[in-house]
Amino acid sequence: MQRRGNSAKDGYVGIDNDRDGGMTFHGRLVLDARVFGLIPEDETCEGWELGRLQGLADRVNAEWDKHGGGIPSLLPDDLRRRHAEIYEKQMEKARDAGWNPDANLEDEQ
Repeated sequence: MQRRGNSAKDGYVGIDNDRDGGMTFHGRLVLDARVFGLIPEDETCEGWELGRLQGLADRVNAEWDKHGGGIPSLLPDDLRRRHAEIYEKQMEKARDAGWNPDANLEDEQ
């Protein structure tokens, strides 16, 4: 059963337990950290406190800054392929869990 929130007391629920199949702000942070090799691919960050996640976000942002600021197409070939593989795998899991990428667009309109 997936938990849908994030209790500050318990820390981050982890990408595997996050809402929207992990396609949230924190879930994408985990994915980006995997892309850049900042955490192992099996690290879910479950139980990480906000300060630890912020430290990871700072490191991820520093990596993105080296490569054009968050645009996957500007990554070097090896990182662009890694990004595509990691994100495609997670998006497939998320869709299987009921995530609809267009739902957020509808909410914003």
